[in-house]
Formats: sequence, C-alpha cells, structure tokens
Amino acid sequence: MKSTVFTVLAAGAFATIAFDAFGQGLSPLFGYSKLAPVGLAGQTLKTVFGSNPSGLAHLLHVFTGMVAYTLGYLWVARPTQMRIMPNLPWLVTAAAYGVVLWVFALYVMAHLVAGNKPFLGFTGITWVALWGHIVFAVVAAWVMEARGAVKAPAARLAPAHA
Repeated sequence: MKSTVFTVLAAGAFATIAFDAFGQGLSPLFGYSKLAPVGLAGQTLKTVFGSNPSGLAHLLHVFTGMVAYTLGYLWVARPTQMRIMPNLPWLVTAAAYGVVLWVFALYVMAHLVAGNKPFLGFTGITWVALWGHIVFAVVAAWVMEARGAVKAPAARLAPAHA
C-alpha cells in the first residue's frame, strides 16, 4: 500500500512538472500559447465558493495533478481498458486518457463550472492544453507502469496470501 501511494504521488509530481514545463515554458518559448492552470483553478474556486483565497488555486492545481488525475488513470482508465481491450498498449490508453482530461478541464471545468466559452473558444490555448494533458497522462502512466502500480484485473482479485 505504501509503495502504491508513493508511486501515485511520484507519478503525479512528475506529470504535473511535465505539464507545467510544457504549457508554461516550452509552448511560449516556441511561440505558442501559455497555459494558465492556476488561473483556471482560481476562477473555478471563485465561481463555486465565491472567493479565491491566496494560494488555494495553486494547491488545487497541485492536488489535481498529483492525486486526482493520477488516480483516475490508475483506478478508472487503465482498469477499464484492461477489461475491454486487454492487449491495447498502456501508451494508447494514456494518450486517450489525456484527451479525456482535456475535455474535463476545458469543457466541464472551464465552461460548465467557470463560465468560459467551451474549450476556451478553440483558440491557441485550447491546443496547447490538449497536448499538455496528453503529456501529463503519458508521464503519469509511464511512472505507474514502470513501478508496477497497475495490475491486471485477475491479479487484483487474487487473495493477498496466494
């Protein structure tokens, strides 16, 4: 259990760093839009709770990357894929999961919750966010797959003492 918790946190940390490095560093360096995930988190907090206390948006961004999105791959995306298409490579699952995260972030959170245009109006930031979420998912999945955190469905059902 401790090993899985460490792996999830490590995967989330590396993936969040990769997401931020890509979206806030590399993308603008090459002339593309700069992501503002903390700004979106702050806008969401303001919409939902009526305020955005200093620092809370940063914590929400970090928690989302280190825990929530990472657990989504471990507990939902990969197990679902293993049951439906067990021979599909994890890399394909991770990339598809990144697209799902992008839809969640830019349609559900940015539009339905925070009130922005759907997918932020399909501007340059939309496409940087797509690639950023795919980068995030691939890095998180790679760490979890490499550390053996993902188990085949039969292995999950096997008794611990077997």
